[in-house]
Amino acid sequence: MGISVTASEQGGTEPPRLDWADLGRIALVSAAAIGAWFGLWPRLGSVDVIGVGAVVAGGYPIYRGAFEALRERRMTMELSMTLAIGAAMVIGEVFTALVIAMFVLIAEVLEGLTVTRGRRAIQHLVELLPQTVLVKRGDAEEEIEAASVAVGDLVIVKPGALVPVDGEVLRGCSAVDQSSVTGESMPVEKSLGAMVFAGTINQSGMLEVRTNGVGRSTAFGKIIEAVEHAERSRAPIQKTADRLAGYLVYFALGCAAFTFVITRDARSTISVIIVAGACGIAAGTPLAILGAIGRAARIGSIVKGGLFLETLGRVDTLVLDKTGTVTFGEPRVVALRPAPGSGEEELLHTAAIAEKRSEHPVARAILGEAAKREMAVPDPDQFEYTPGRGVACEHEGRQILVGTTAFLAQRGVILGPASAATQGSEVWVACGERVLGLVQVEDVIRPNAVEAVRELRSMGIWTLLLTGDAEAVGSDVARHLEVEDVASGLLPDQKLERIKALMRECHTVAMVGDGINDAPALVEASVGIAMGTGTAVAMESADIVLLGSDLLKLAETVKIARRCKRIILENFVGTLVVDGLGIGLAAFGLLDPLLAAFIHVSSELAFILNSTRMLPATT
Repeated sequence: MGISVTASEQGGTEPPRLDWADLGRIALVSAAAIGAWFGLWPRLGSVDVIGVGAVVAGGYPIYRGAFEALRERRMTMELSMTLAIGAAMVIGEVFTALVIAMFVLIAEVLEGLTVTRGRRAIQHLVELLPQTVLVKRGDAEEEIEAASVAVGDLVIVKPGALVPVDGEVLRGCSAVDQSSVTGESMPVEKSLGAMVFAGTINQSGMLEVRTNGVGRSTAFGKIIEAVEHAERSRAPIQKTADRLAGYLVYFALGCAAFTFVITRDARSTISVIIVAGACGIAAGTPLAILGAIGRAARIGSIVKGGLFLETLGRVDTLVLDKTGTVTFGEPRVVALRPAPGSGEEELLHTAAIAEKRSEHPVARAILGEAAKREMAVPDPDQFEYTPGRGVACEHEGRQILVGTTAFLAQRGVILGPASAATQGSEVWVACGERVLGLVQVEDVIRPNAVEAVRELRSMGIWTLLLTGDAEAVGSDVARHLEVEDVASGLLPDQKLERIKALMRECHTVAMVGDGINDAPALVEASVGIAMGTGTAVAMESADIVLLGSDLLKLAETVKIARRCKRIILENFVGTLVVDGLGIGLAAFGLLDPLLAAFIHVSSELAFILNSTRMLPATT
């Protein structure tokens, strides 16, 4: 049915308003119905001229919709209601025709207000961006409209203000809350050369930012575009709803014809046409999908279309990439195990000196831990790196060794039999001939990953971990995550083949990844899900993007998709039951046209209101 509100076609922030023309038509038809019931004006012969005029003028939007449906060869509820109004007029039931028109016009206004609420939930994203921007031109500062900012402009962002553009920090230092874009729970320190994003919040110091992206070209703007594209897309279940609506109308017309042949009762025939309504399905389905997409966007899950939302609701198998998806994708120090007579501070500080000039991931992990503890790490006097084994350096006349047991033994440091149980992610540290201890470096599992997998498994979803790492590493991560299966040592084409194999077994597969090597599998899966902290290729290839790295957002999005599907099915079943009973009662003469119209509109609004349960809470 039609939408009875006016809204900005450009996605502006002005709230949609009621169309006064619609309210005027409702008032006209209502007044004419009251006058016809009480006989407030004389008839012209047997014809209620004023009532007929009100039906024709007031019901214009209904007839326009019916004409468009005929031109497109579609059966819609506007067309069925036009037939009902016409049939009532033919048998002289002008009052019935007025009441039908009044019910339909009121229903369209209420439906329009409800759908507008859903669109406002998505347009809330646009409202997060500031409308004015403070720019620096020469030595002067000037406040201008956000739409007037150009690439290259110098923008001043004061403490507590929203960042209006994507850009590079040229001056200042501050902590920025960028959870709206990246999903990071903690503010990120920004200083000279750091990138900031539109829609984030500058918390402390003032920043001077050179603009690199404005409006829809910013990271936040692309999120908005993705959500708007999703709003316009049509899921298979929505197309099914449209077809079912048409079938119900054809069925009602067939029943009406059969009723007239058997009973020769025009009022019963008209009641059959009026009572059969699939508007609850036709309008409720896209509203539920729209609400679900908006709700997912609120939690930081960007669904690129209704098709992918509907598919996610059917997923029975979840495939997880390891590195960068369930883990951080970079080694971190997880344990310091000093030898007797040594301490953690001495162990870490000595290892950091040796690794100061190394670019190895283990070196970055050790230096990162030293920086976290605010250690001052001096440069080594000499440095030597042996690939795959370790590093050696000289500092203040002492030799420092960091590496494998074999590397230390080659340099004359014997660790003893206890070292045989250590893994490749553990490095030994020695200073001179003295062993200081062991540094354990691992790719750490992300917070909430275990809880997310548990939630997904509780929904009956089978989980599989894919990784290119060695079997021991993959099995260890799988055990901590509590996934049902793991496949290790896989190349990108082997990951892709594993996805294909699962789909050949008729599984609906969701693939979660973050890297370039995950892109083929993301495209092949029933629905591809990319981490917002991953590569641009992965996010472009995916059907759903999780802002940040919290996998709990995925579990919540699956719940939203399943709830949306459940609500749509409730509308399907409810419409079939109401229409079936209504057609039966009308065919046997137990419903007059007025009661049939009331049942039609009431059931439609009930199913539309059922769909509004998917809409995010307004703020």
